[in-house]
Amino acid sequence: MTVDDFLAQDERKDMLRLLTAGSVDDGKSTLIGRLLFDSKRVYDDQLQALERDSRQVGNAGSEIDYALLCDGLKAEREQGITIDVAYRYFATSRRKFIIADTPGHEQYTRNMITGGSTANLAIILVDARHGVVNQTRRHSYIVSLLGIKHIVLAVNKMDIVGYSEEVFDSVVNSYIEWLINQEFEFPDLRCIPISALCGDNIVNRSQSMEWYTGDTLLQTLESVPIDSDYSFDAFRFPVQYVIRPNLDFRGFAGKIASGVVHIGDSVTALPSGKKSRIKQIITYDSSPEYAFAPQSVTLTLTDEIDLSRGQMLVLSDSKQPTVAHHITAMVVWMDEVPLDRNKSFYIKHTTSTVRAQFKNIEYRVDINTSDHIKVHTLSLNQIARVDIVCFTPLICDPYADNRQTGSFIVIDPVTNFTSAVGMIVEATADGTKEQDMCTISLSKCGIAVEHHKAIDRFCEEIKSKIGITINCTD
Repeated sequence: MTVDDFLAQDERKDMLRLLTAGSVDDGKSTLIGRLLFDSKRVYDDQLQALERDSRQVGNAGSEIDYALLCDGLKAEREQGITIDVAYRYFATSRRKFIIADTPGHEQYTRNMITGGSTANLAIILVDARHGVVNQTRRHSYIVSLLGIKHIVLAVNKMDIVGYSEEVFDSVVNSYIEWLINQEFEFPDLRCIPISALCGDNIVNRSQSMEWYTGDTLLQTLESVPIDSDYSFDAFRFPVQYVIRPNLDFRGFAGKIASGVVHIGDSVTALPSGKKSRIKQIITYDSSPEYAFAPQSVTLTLTDEIDLSRGQMLVLSDSKQPTVAHHITAMVVWMDEVPLDRNKSFYIKHTTSTVRAQFKNIEYRVDINTSDHIKVHTLSLNQIARVDIVCFTPLICDPYADNRQTGSFIVIDPVTNFTSAVGMIVEATADGTKEQDMCTISLSKCGIAVEHHKAIDRFCEEIKSKIGITINCTD
């Protein structure tokens, strides 16, 4: 094989994004460090530094502390915990990987959500001594909310329990029973007994667990199918920037959120509803006949239509997104300041940023019991189903149909802090639910007839701004 052939083959490899999740001290950082070490992805100078740091600040006795490959913050090394998300990149002969090492403390659950927002696969670690604990359930619930389809339940520290098959089966059965009670549907769940410290079933098959005949962790990561995870059905193109270098060119630049587009396709601009056709597709180095998610491209149209940042192009003959003032979503509150429902926030959705307000909290989820609890506010790391009214409509899909156009973040307008992340459950096109409508009798209010038209215009403005319909009668 020539160098050019090798580079071409490497270019064609797909990429798997994954995260590790689980409770404190379940061995997430050690697992990633061992995976990198045993797959020969640690350079000599990194290995020398790792051996030195293991002697000085390690928590593995006389052994190499592989967790130090991921835990680089001083506070992390002092306490032996993960605080911030650490990303590690490596590749094998079959696939490229981006690993997000996320913290296990409940206090840092929001960091775990950050790492999982783009993941295709989640490794849920469980300490074989302790089994399924609250944080295991919390992270699994969030993984379900994030729509991650591939789950690896890694039962770690099998060396401490004597590589017992009975202990492994007990942990797996307990986890599956909890999933069934929660009515979660993970399309692809794989269970692997491992020892991250000793390297059992990470890259090399364990000689101490001959009763386990499945794939090692690396074999699983290399073989899990992810092609079907991407949506190629509905074309969604949020416009990020309008390129206008001269009078003869107007292009709309952005990243394709989902779907495929070809030259000549009929497209609709939302929310205006204007239609045109794709004239040209431009990438950084060519002008292909078609483009697909998640490519970044510039599109030109055959007609001059008004289209700007925050608006969207979709195929005219496919399922259309909802242009919604009112959305119902599952949110995870990430701010240490509790939710103030009288306060308006910014919602960042695809390339648009709009003002919005939390109208109602339908319920908060109790992770351990699955109970729906009625509350009036949300605190750090709490998960709830809420109704949100947007002052400017969002062009969106349910998160279950499209992760890109079904997700958003909530931003505090004062501190600019990310207050929450949300996954859209449903959206209402005209922003009106039954509770968003009211009727006013103008005559009973003593409003003269000559003022009725002004009142009607005011009501239309209320509807366009916050999605509340006011029916006025004589």
